[in-house]
Amino acid sequence: MKGKFYSLIVLLALGSVLLDSCKSASKLYKQGNYDEAVNVAVKKLQKKPNDEGMKSLIISAYQYAVNDHESRIKNYLQSNSDLKYEWTYNEYDNLQNLYNAIYNAPQVYELVHPVDYSSYVTTYREKAGDAHVNRGISWMKQNDKQGYKTAYREFQSAMAFKPGDIKIQQLLDKAYDGAVTRVVITSLDNNGFQFSSYEPAAQANADALIRNLGYNSGNEFVKFYSAMEARSQAIEPDLVIELRLDNIFISPVQENRSIKEVSKEVVVKEIVYKPDSVVKQYAKVKARITTISRAIHADGSLSVTVRDSKGGWLWADMIKGNSSWCSDFTTYTGDAGALSEEDKHLINRRPDNIPNDLSIINSVKQDIYNNTLYRIKDYYSRY
Repeated sequence: MKGKFYSLIVLLALGSVLLDSCKSASKLYKQGNYDEAVNVAVKKLQKKPNDEGMKSLIISAYQYAVNDHESRIKNYLQSNSDLKYEWTYNEYDNLQNLYNAIYNAPQVYELVHPVDYSSYVTTYREKAGDAHVNRGISWMKQNDKQGYKTAYREFQSAMAFKPGDIKIQQLLDKAYDGAVTRVVITSLDNNGFQFSSYEPAAQANADALIRNLGYNSGNEFVKFYSAMEARSQAIEPDLVIELRLDNIFISPVQENRSIKEVSKEVVVKEIVYKPDSVVKQYAKVKARITTISRAIHADGSLSVTVRDSKGGWLWADMIKGNSSWCSDFTTYTGDAGALSEEDKHLINRRPDNIPNDLSIINSVKQDIYNNTLYRIKDYYSRY
């Protein structure tokens, strides 16, 4: 056991050496990974401050890193792209990271004398945020939902550069308001659909759907409302989902019987001649065991129709649901002595009560609405 333990330590040590060699500052330098070469060299010099070769390498690696970043900055600033300030910010941010890494190692700082780019980072962070704001405003001028969605993303990016900015937050809210699709879900009665109609009992299941979709609709730009919510909040829906519950069929109780005959040799009489001499008389007893199985099956369907604000048809589906109940119980006639222990256990079990129609209907409706929730989420996740 000890041998295995020591072997593991040796392997870990070798792995550490190999990993360290892969992160060799000189290798990174030769590969042109100057930023990483600087970071590795800083750590090396903190451990071995008198390593002359590493001192020479970090001075050179830092200068090459600065040259690379500043060259890219020059090219970006000459670009006509709206994102040039963001790209420039990223370059200055990388340069500032190099400064911070060296600044935190005083002996290396005195050797390299890195440049503090914090003011440039601040300047171009602001410019990058403003650029995304301008892009977002430009997208909003399209005055359609896709334009507002794209604008919303731009304002999110702007907020990342300028967190807590009240004006950007206001634009973000405005873009979302324009991007969101408002969907009213309502249950229908047999008299047809009217947006202004509201029937509490029929709407209950629609409200349950709305609550579930509110937690996870699958699309952040879709919001669901009940007819009552839409009226109370003066919301003009973009889409209306009509839910029409069709008839629910409940089968009659299906009953099946199975019968089996059992028998057993049992002692019916004992004759005692002496304490150690007992004669037993046997006889065969019989019983008839009847097992009755009862089952009910119910199914129903829900018609789902999606319409636009003008009543135009967009999508429809027929969603099914079902529920099944079954129970069995056992009785017997004849001699109880013929019963096995298993038979007795079955006979002693009390039969289940047959569910009433209302509980069966509710079970079918629950299955239907679970399936409906899945279908609606799937539809709007791709909307």
